[in-house]
Amino acid sequence: MAKRFELSRRQLMTGTAMLMASAPLAKVGAQTITPNPDLSGKSVLITGSSSGFGRLGAEHYARRGAKVFATMRNMPRAEADELRALATADSLDIEVIEIDVLSDDSVAVGVEQALASAGGSIDVLVNNAGIGITGPVEVQDMEATKLAFDTNVFGCQRMIRAVLPSMRAAGSGQIFSISSQIGRLVVPGAGHYPATKFALEALSEQMAYELVPLGIDVTIIQPGGYPTKIWVNRNRYTADLKARTPEQTLAAYGPLAAGMGEEDGTRRSTNAMDVPRAIAEIIAMPAGKRPLRKAVHPTYRPQEAVNEAMAVAQLKFLGNTPYGPWVKAVLD
Repeated sequence: MAKRFELSRRQLMTGTAMLMASAPLAKVGAQTITPNPDLSGKSVLITGSSSGFGRLGAEHYARRGAKVFATMRNMPRAEADELRALATADSLDIEVIEIDVLSDDSVAVGVEQALASAGGSIDVLVNNAGIGITGPVEVQDMEATKLAFDTNVFGCQRMIRAVLPSMRAAGSGQIFSISSQIGRLVVPGAGHYPATKFALEALSEQMAYELVPLGIDVTIIQPGGYPTKIWVNRNRYTADLKARTPEQTLAAYGPLAAGMGEEDGTRRSTNAMDVPRAIAEIIAMPAGKRPLRKAVHPTYRPQEAVNEAMAVAQLKFLGNTPYGPWVKAVLD
């Protein structure tokens, strides 16, 4: 337990501590990264691997030496076939497994398959699957509301509960939650996306404290805007919502409703590989010294001010209570 108190996680997040004693460091934008971390011997399970951060991550972690379980729903599908073909062609250790995070049974069966293939324990869970549905809060009917929370929050909880028993038995592990800049800040008209990501942030931070005695780390990744397929999928869900919303309700919100489903991500020029690279860097860090939060964007990370203020408030709130050792191990 003492090792978990040796290094300030806030130092790690601001780049004042060395990430790897023997690894050279390079600057990309304003962020410090460890080039090409070695993930050999690690098993990594990713949800939502058909596109975006999940698909890029599956390939990246495997090229760094990890055994990757790339999960996606609605199989068979072309994306699964393409990933299997790539793994065969490039001799990458990638196993594609069907998991629908909306289904208790699918999660249980898929995780059990991964555990059997991994020898009984998964080292890293990346809770990446997520959706967005835009529009004002009043416009979000219960169908949209339930789908957003079931995917972005309850889906993560299903995966956490399925994977944690093996991590507890091993006495080690790492869980990543893919949040967002608007998991800390709010954008009008963003539907329940901020609400779900705020919930995921709270769930993940609480879990980080609770898992300190068990040797399991939790990191929340907070990406900015990246050109991934989430925008296309979001527009599909949003178009369905807009079509079933009364015109008078839409009219009441003017441009907030008129612009529903119009962002397709193409105007964004950032490199989506920033996210899997940041995750690989953190996986390679020593256990107990990984950051609770990592804001990822080459130039624009406004949530960092909120992260810092909340860490100070949390330490003031619980630092001198019986919870103090756990909270300080994560934040101080």
